Amino acid sequence: MLEDGIDISNHTSDTIEKYAHQQFDYVITVCDSAKEKCPYFPASVQHLHHNFPDPAKAIGTETEIMEAFRKVRELIKTFCKEFAEKRFENG
Repeated sequence: MLEDGIDISNHTSDTIEKYAHQQFDYVITVCDSAKEKCPYFPASVQHLHHNFPDPAKAIGTETEIMEAFRKVRELIKTFCKEFAEKRFENG
């Protein structure tokens, strides 16, 4: 991500319980496992799903594995851009 100008070095993975009392407009799951494990959300929440390949499962040389991560990063970036353009006036 840093290659793309985004520093996520201080980001963490949190459980959904941390956000249980917050309201959401959208819940987006990005792998089939997350979709299956995603807890119940009120009907007012729009639940979207897109199954991206897991780059952590990539095999090959270090260069090939890094390219797998880059490819998934670009897929996610495209998905997010299209999501914003479809749903928000200023995209």
